[in-house]
Amino acid sequence: MFTHLIGDQAPHLNDILTNGGFRRSQNIAYRPACEKCDACVSVRVLVDEFEPTKSLKRTLHANRDVSSHGCEAQATPEQYAVFRGYIDERHGDGGMADMTVLDFAAMVEDSFVDTRIVEYHLHADDPLSDSADAEGDLIGVALTDTLHDGLSMVYSFFQPQHAQRSFGNFMILDHIERARKLGLPYLYLGYWVKGSQKMDYKKRFRPQEHLTSDGWERHKSGQTESL
Repeated sequence: MFTHLIGDQAPHLNDILTNGGFRRSQNIAYRPACEKCDACVSVRVLVDEFEPTKSLKRTLHANRDVSSHGCEAQATPEQYAVFRGYIDERHGDGGMADMTVLDFAAMVEDSFVDTRIVEYHLHADDPLSDSADAEGDLIGVALTDTLHDGLSMVYSFFQPQHAQRSFGNFMILDHIERARKLGLPYLYLGYWVKGSQKMDYKKRFRPQEHLTSDGWERHKSGQTESL
């Protein structure tokens, strides 16, 4: 199922549809509607209750030399270079493999909703810099929507040579903290499919809620508990 997100009401509609399990791609909100299959489960993290595990604390420590900042959703050549490297390394046979720089710009900028780019830079190794947070190389990017009740990570990518940093997990940790500082209760992570190794990382961020036929329900230790 899909609908367009255009016009002045697009931000409000994006709020409602994201809460109902839809995801956004440019000006389209979509949700899988497969006959006799409900494997795609929408997931959101309970921000105020979240505490990082020992493993996730190690991820934070491994990325202590990374700074992040939010900016207007405008595509840059540097972002596209990181995107291209990520796609070629990890998803070379996927639907985004043929995206040009113009396609990438449309993905980032073609939106009527409240969306921003979060960039992740290594601290600059510059002995002349007076700031410990001076920006060095761009190594990760997240396209993020701001909703009335949370943040929604639309798409994120990073330089594949930094995979040992668990950088995808680090960006989620950073967004949880961003949502907390904004006073927003949820971080929306999109879809999770049981048994999919590529999506297993989403289970690490607990407590979380899954969207079921009865609404959002708390998911804990392999069990779904009604709120």
